[in-house]
Amino acid sequence: MWQLVFLTLSCDLAVATAHSGSRKGMDIAAGKKQYQVQHGACSYTFLLPETDHCRSPSSAYVPNAVQRDAPLDYDDSVQRLQVLENIMENNTQWLMKVLNQTTRLELQLLEHSLSTNKLEKQILDQTSEISKLQDKNSFLEKKVLDMEDKHIVQLRSIKEEKDQLQVLVSRQNSIIEELEKQLVTATVNNSVLQKQQHDLMETVNNLLTLMSTSNRKSTSYSLAKDEQIIFRDCGEAFKSGLTTSGVYTLTFPNSTEEIKAYCDMETAGGGWTVIQRREDGSVDFQRTWKEYKVGFGNPSGEHWLGNEFVSQVTGQKRYVLKIHLRDWEGNEAYSLYDHFHLSSEELNYRIHLKGLTGTAGKISSISQPGNDFSTKDADNDKCICKCSQMLTGGWWFDACGPSNLNGMYYPQRQNTNKFNGIKWYYWKGSGYSLKATTMMIRPADF
Repeated sequence: MWQLVFLTLSCDLAVATAHSGSRKGMDIAAGKKQYQVQHGACSYTFLLPETDHCRSPSSAYVPNAVQRDAPLDYDDSVQRLQVLENIMENNTQWLMKVLNQTTRLELQLLEHSLSTNKLEKQILDQTSEISKLQDKNSFLEKKVLDMEDKHIVQLRSIKEEKDQLQVLVSRQNSIIEELEKQLVTATVNNSVLQKQQHDLMETVNNLLTLMSTSNRKSTSYSLAKDEQIIFRDCGEAFKSGLTTSGVYTLTFPNSTEEIKAYCDMETAGGGWTVIQRREDGSVDFQRTWKEYKVGFGNPSGEHWLGNEFVSQVTGQKRYVLKIHLRDWEGNEAYSLYDHFHLSSEELNYRIHLKGLTGTAGKISSISQPGNDFSTKDADNDKCICKCSQMLTGGWWFDACGPSNLNGMYYPQRQNTNKFNGIKWYYWKGSGYSLKATTMMIRPADF
């Protein structure tokens, strides 16, 4: 039988060697026939021994067997050849399996190589991206540092400006305090002068009243006094037949206490009780709470009728309020409120107004809702600056508000740019001081 099969596989990827027997193929390759098969990049080589070197395992060696029994040797050769063919077929099948496995191995190695190349490319790409990100990060870090430096410089500059502004504000506060002191001093001096002027004018008016017995004001007053007629307001006097404008004696509601009041029996149908008048600056309106409560001035001229009387009268029934204004250029305007009354002294004579009409502005220059009354000695406004002292006069101040008909009286050519003058903002603005004003009330059902 065949004793040896020697197989050699040679290619770019692997070398396979198979043999049977106890000796290695390289030791017995000498003197044997070589068989080579080429498959792609691989070459397969195997060796087979010569036929006369093979011997059947079932036949013992007999010398001179050919001479004695030739047919027996031929049969043995045929059998040996068949055995060899079987062995060759087995080896061929085994070789085909090796080829298939080698082919699969080549494909796997190729795929692995491609995957490795792709992975290497991905790693290179990621490395490149990381490098770019690192460069970008370095750029951003530098930019952030530059911005921080700029912000530090800006903060220093802002701090310096803040310090300068604080110094400036401190200086301005000092100047404002000094100006306020000067204003208070000037106001006091002016009040003294106005009082002196007022006293002089009252003396002149009294003399004129005594000398003019035919004056319509005196006639109306005398008629009311002689007949001992009691009126609560000028509307009642008008309805009783007294239709001449002048000074009348009125009584407090539910009381015998009397008060002098000027009755306008001509304007818009008459029956108006005048509660305030400014016309020549003869009366000082920078008065105390008590003076505004009981009233001051001359009813036939500049005067304030008195908060207590107005509060009690308007608390009985509904009244309307008419405010008549006149500027230094001869223009006139009015504001009419169809519902007006004052609260009691306990509520600081708070003003209540509704229903505005008229020509002195579509918006009320008396702040709404109603505010408490303030004087120089009773600060009830909504400003820490004490509006009555700054703007002078008693009034229903809000935060110094858009109006003050009891402010300082300024003559012509001195009446502009005056923040403390006789002001009605929604007609002439905040810095114009008016020439004349009249406030009067009448029952709504008159």
